[in-house]
Amino acid sequence: MNSKQIRSHFIDFFQSKAHQFVPSAPIVVKNDPTLMFTNAGMNQFKDYFLGNETPDHIRVTNSQKCLRVSGKHNDLEEVGVDTYHHTMFEMMGNWSFGDYFKKEAINWAWELLTEVYQLPKDRLYITVFGGDKEDQLDKDTEAFDYWTELVDKESILFCSKKDNFWEMGETGPCGPCSEIHFDMRSLEEIQKIPGRELVNEDHPQVIEIWNLVFMQYNRFADGHLKELPAKHVDTGLGLERLVRVIQQKSSNYDTDLFEPFIAKMESISGYKYGAAEKTDIAFRVIVDHIRAISFTIADGQLPSNNKAGYVIRRILRRAVRYGYTFLDLKTPFLYQLVPVLSEKFGEFFPEVKMQEDFIVKVIQEEELAFLRTLDKGLKNLESIQKSLESKNENTIPGEVAFELYDTYGFPLDLTSLIARENGLSVDENGFTLAMKAQKDRSRSASKLETGDWITVNEEESSVFIGYDALNATAQIIKYRKIKDKSKDRFQLVLTQTPFYAESGGQVGDTGILSNDEESIVVVDTTKENDLIVHWVEALPENPEADFTCLVDAKKRGLIKSNHTATHLLQSALKQVLGTHVQQKGSLVNEKILRFDFSHFAKLTAEEILQVEDIVNAKIRENISLDEKRNVPIDMAKAMGATALFGEKYGEQVRVITFDPSYSVELCGGTHVNATGEIGMFKIISESSISAGVRRIEAVTASGAQEYVRRQFELLENVQETLKHPRDLVGAIEGLMTERAALRKEIETLNLKATEEIKEMLKSEVKSFNGYHLILGLIKLPNAEALKKLSFELKNEIDNLVAVLAADINGKPQLAIVVSDLLVKEKGLHAGKMVKELAREIKGGGGGQPFYATAGGKDSSGLPVALEKAEILLEQALK
Repeated sequence: MNSKQIRSHFIDFFQSKAHQFVPSAPIVVKNDPTLMFTNAGMNQFKDYFLGNETPDHIRVTNSQKCLRVSGKHNDLEEVGVDTYHHTMFEMMGNWSFGDYFKKEAINWAWELLTEVYQLPKDRLYITVFGGDKEDQLDKDTEAFDYWTELVDKESILFCSKKDNFWEMGETGPCGPCSEIHFDMRSLEEIQKIPGRELVNEDHPQVIEIWNLVFMQYNRFADGHLKELPAKHVDTGLGLERLVRVIQQKSSNYDTDLFEPFIAKMESISGYKYGAAEKTDIAFRVIVDHIRAISFTIADGQLPSNNKAGYVIRRILRRAVRYGYTFLDLKTPFLYQLVPVLSEKFGEFFPEVKMQEDFIVKVIQEEELAFLRTLDKGLKNLESIQKSLESKNENTIPGEVAFELYDTYGFPLDLTSLIARENGLSVDENGFTLAMKAQKDRSRSASKLETGDWITVNEEESSVFIGYDALNATAQIIKYRKIKDKSKDRFQLVLTQTPFYAESGGQVGDTGILSNDEESIVVVDTTKENDLIVHWVEALPENPEADFTCLVDAKKRGLIKSNHTATHLLQSALKQVLGTHVQQKGSLVNEKILRFDFSHFAKLTAEEILQVEDIVNAKIRENISLDEKRNVPIDMAKAMGATALFGEKYGEQVRVITFDPSYSVELCGGTHVNATGEIGMFKIISESSISAGVRRIEAVTASGAQEYVRRQFELLENVQETLKHPRDLVGAIEGLMTERAALRKEIETLNLKATEEIKEMLKSEVKSFNGYHLILGLIKLPNAEALKKLSFELKNEIDNLVAVLAADINGKPQLAIVVSDLLVKEKGLHAGKMVKELAREIKGGGGGQPFYATAGGKDSSGLPVALEKAEILLEQALK
């Protein structure tokens, strides 16, 4: 049975049990401050468990793309070292939202494993929750009793809260779970040690394959548990492990899920998988990581230097490092695996097939950039080694090793490997402390203390009415306190709200909540899963009162203009550049719109003008908004609606149309009633933000008017300054030509002056014990001239040490140059000496043994510095 059949059998089985199939949610999580990536199948159903939303179906099944590389669930360092951890994996699952519970979940799991997949019953072991004194919870005898109807009691184990009590996070829904483990060892090994003794002991051949979670409780911030009003089932079955079990492989990487990737890597590298442990680890790291990288890019998350993008860049660079170090791959190679992934997963996850070319380009560019960085890091490491040798030291300090990791992506093991090859070691404890200090700083900067929700209206539910109204009367359903290091804030959930919550690139609304007694400013509106949360600086004195909700209408109007303009812009870009253009991100606020899109070349001035002209023509046409709500997703796609990769769409969607032949998009944002309300559209910048992704920034309405006014004012100022020439461009070009000629003349004079200074210094050279000494107080135009003069003197005079005290445009600077012979025989070190002399000019500096510089604040100290230098050098050269 291949992996495709195994996945299909799972989905078919639960569909036969009246479960609705739900497509995988994007791997990158939006609107959930507690998660960066989808790390479990239940993430997209979180609101059902929290009671924030009513499910469309009470039984569902799916196979979810998951990523575990950050936070509590972080398997990154195990990936490749063992044979069963992964960054990206598929979690198949079945869910019950207040419908069936333990009995059905247990019976169906056993039926699927033993009858459909025909796994041998005597190799399956079950763990159940064994109780916990701290939470005052008894053993899960209910689950145990159901299992005894199917399994021999000897195959059932009671285990601790650590292994058999699942929690969504520090707070939220949780409950006991039953895990199903499979013993893959040989009969001989099983006869020696029973499988039950190896369950939960991290044995590589006795592994957990399925977890059945029974959501019974809600965990509060103070740690106490409360029974949930409805009980749910949440199960997770790892596809990679199940395939391994069914295909009877000793490693996940030996299954058909990974074999095509390994075969391709063998072809690329010339190495054979299975030949050596180090190269095998590299193979496993690479073929695992390419899946995580590709799926996240397909879902709209590009590698970058912050948040989720930084995590993906780290994974990509980890894969490149392993190829570089252990497979001798010094040029980009990862991108060559993308077509293999597209072929393997494109049918079930069409987003990777549809964006194959884009993913290839992004990964290839990232590899090229990192290989350049890696080269710089290696040169930096060489410099560190030389510095240690000059001090007769052989240990790279921990903070230096951490800088190599943080700046150049060098992991500790790579730095240690290179160090050992050169007879050096690394202070690993110092590295660990530096790493911990950075993590502590990061946590401290971002930590928010979130209190429990305080319920005001138990039976109420929240409704968004902001498409149709900017004001409403509402009550508070619940509130909570948010504490950060600066001040306390509060979050409110209302019975109904006209406030748009930040989503899809559009910022959240601001405004006022008021009644006869008080008025409270809403400073932001955000989404937490599907819950609309209003941020306020102060809690209402009477939370049970009625409030008038009033959105800032002027701000909303400007936002609507900018948002609608992004729709018109995307269609214009496709018309001018081609249908390959896809939105990759956006920001829409009251001041500006920012639109990121896939394209591999800088837009020409002509293309930008074409795009502007098309959008402004559509504005002048005053096209009316055609908004359709609650459209079945399949019907919306049939209408030709543009959907964004990486967005989660429900079964019912909202379709925004401005002329069916021009712009039809799935969108949840706010829009003008007719394009004429936008007034004007003006692109103010176009740039690259990453490989294959361009960014346009533009303004509309009053923002565009203000931008054009400023440009005209600037033009008028230039004309005024130049005395209103008839040919303004010609006048400016003339000035530029004149300026270039004058600069060239100045450079010639500077070179002549510097040459005269050099000859003067050479005539004043002192001889001392067979060495030559120059001490000069000079004036030079810039620091580059000082450096050039220093090296010319070194090249023209043997056995030289020169100390130059220069006045550069009124600022003091010192330069010391030492011949290689004096560095070697006399141990002179320009860098150490210049630090000592810099005190006289109230400054600091440093450098290498043969050349160093220093700057300061006190030019009057230059002669004193020269006198001090003469004394120091005469002592050193005796």
